[in-house]
Parts: sequence; structure tokens; C-alpha cells
Amino acid sequence: MLEHLECGVVLVGSEVKSLRLGHMSLDEAYGRMQNGEVYLVGCNIEEYRNATHEQHEPKRWRKLLMHRREITRFAARAYEKNLTLVPLKMYFKEGKAKVLLGLCRGKKTYDKRESLKKKTAQRDMDRALRGR
Repeated sequence: MLEHLECGVVLVGSEVKSLRLGHMSLDEAYGRMQNGEVYLVGCNIEEYRNATHEQHEPKRWRKLLMHRREITRFAARAYEKNLTLVPLKMYFKEGKAKVLLGLCRGKKTYDKRESLKKKTAQRDMDRALRGR
């Protein structure tokens, strides 16, 4: 991770309640810039069970609230160096939903293979120790 920034999120009421209960996943989420604005794409916030008949869409694009100069700085760095905006965590600060957004470089294929080998070796060791 090269740089990180805290930014606000535009949510509807049922999303806030679901988020407070912890029914959220950032596994496939990323930040996307479009028309001079930044959006959180792929973030899954489950529907709130006790909400009225009007539910939110779980995987909708959510607008991120950032200052204009932060948007231009992040956009320039992301575009010139082929970087990705990755949400690291989502939390509440003074009653407002926030996202910690990081500027990260993706893994190359050889890095992915190396990580997969380490993961497989660790799993095999855990199985061997458990089998005793």
C-alpha cells in the first residue's frame, strides 16, 4: 500500500442499520473514479431485515465523499502508475460511516503463484499437526 485516506460514504437508512450490525463485506470491493467522483463498487451490505418494503440494493455503487484536491491527487497517481483504490476497512467515526481507502499496486502473476505455494504449504503443515 502506497498511501491511504479516510473518506465518507453516502448511505441510505437501511444500509446504516445493517452496517451497524456488521452485515457487510469488502471482499470484492474497489474504488472507481467516474465523472470526477469516486465510487465504492462491489461492496456488499446486506438488506436490513426489519426495514420496510423499500430495501436497498446490496451491491449498488456508493459515492465516496472526498475533497476535490484529494480526488485529483488520487486520480493522477492511480492513472500514471496503474494503481488501484482498495477499501481497507469500513467503520463509524462520530456517528458517520467512513471508509479507509488505500492506493495499492496489484500482484503480478509470479507473486500470486508464490503466495499460493506458501498458503498450500501452511495448510499441509496444519493438517499434519492436527493428524497427530
